[in-house]
Amino acid sequence: MEVIVAEHAGFCFGVTKAVETVYEQIEKDKKNIYTFGPIIHNEIVVGDLQKKGVRVIEDVSELAGITDGIVVIRSHGVTKEIHKKLMDTGLEIIDATCPFVKRIHRIVDEESKKGKSIIVVGSSTHPEVEGIVSYAQGPVYVVESPKEAADFDGDKETEYVIVSQTTFNMNKFKETIEIFNNNSYNINIVNTICNATDERQSEAEEIAAKADVMIVIGGAHSSNSRKLYEICAARCSRTYFIQTLDDLKLEIPEGANLVGITAGASTPKNIIEEVQKHVRTNF
Repeated sequence: MEVIVAEHAGFCFGVTKAVETVYEQIEKDKKNIYTFGPIIHNEIVVGDLQKKGVRVIEDVSELAGITDGIVVIRSHGVTKEIHKKLMDTGLEIIDATCPFVKRIHRIVDEESKKGKSIIVVGSSTHPEVEGIVSYAQGPVYVVESPKEAADFDGDKETEYVIVSQTTFNMNKFKETIEIFNNNSYNINIVNTICNATDERQSEAEEIAAKADVMIVIGGAHSSNSRKLYEICAARCSRTYFIQTLDDLKLEIPEGANLVGITAGASTPKNIIEEVQKHVRTNF
């Protein structure tokens, strides 16, 4: 039986940069290392960092009374207000926000200052989207799906700039844009889905379309991993979503010829290798 592992599975550039930043601080023997929010959405990585003394905080108030320490801002970024509050603590702040997310912050800031309204296509509760929204200087709307785009009831004379969460489903983004166009909204589109996401989703869909079984590896709270699962499940009815090898309860149908494996942007390489080795050895 053939096993195909997606070439673009695992850590993306932004995640690699963020995780390496924290480990570098540990290696320097720095004391009181904090990350604002989980550095990435992967429980294994976050757990390993906690074992090494790194503490996750969710609110600036948790830093009250601390006069010596380093705070690393997570890869998803934070809101403009939280960023200012962190800087005001006087502690050393290292911003490990993904550069592609920072680019969206700049676009939203600059375009809204010109008087344009902003539409963010993405999940309203995701920390990346919360951060993006905070940089708007005027009206800002979050649209989570093509259905919400169809229900959108805005001023047709207003000029809108549309951006996207970096890990949004590319096909759903295109569908959302088409709806706004068909409804005659005055929109300027900036496709801010990062190339790594686009490549990962396209490759996963291609493998799933020919696979008898598809395995998607990712953190339980990883938005991009969940989107990979949705894409693969639409192409392959036997698609499994797991966090680690321990979660894999694989049922190989009789006559199966191909198992595909892909992983979200916050999945460590060693977990992908463990799953791949297990499948190759046992099936």
